[in-house]
Amino acid sequence: MMEELAERINSLESQLAFQDDTIQALNEMLVKQQQLIDLLERKVQLLVKGHNELLERCGEIEDNIPPPHY
Repeated sequence: MMEELAERINSLESQLAFQDDTIQALNEMLVKQQQLIDLLERKVQLLVKGHNELLERCGEIEDNIPPPHY
């Protein structure tokens, strides 16, 4: 009876250790994914800013072009 209980405890400890390792690995992956998301959000913001600046410059150029004569 004691031997069976010891085996069950060992099995549970082994499962717990495996789960701890899995949780740690998942947490590390989650941190990396969040860092990547943050980086991508910053890049998108820069792209939108650059796009808006380009549109403004194109508008300024079009304002300076004289209309064609008919």
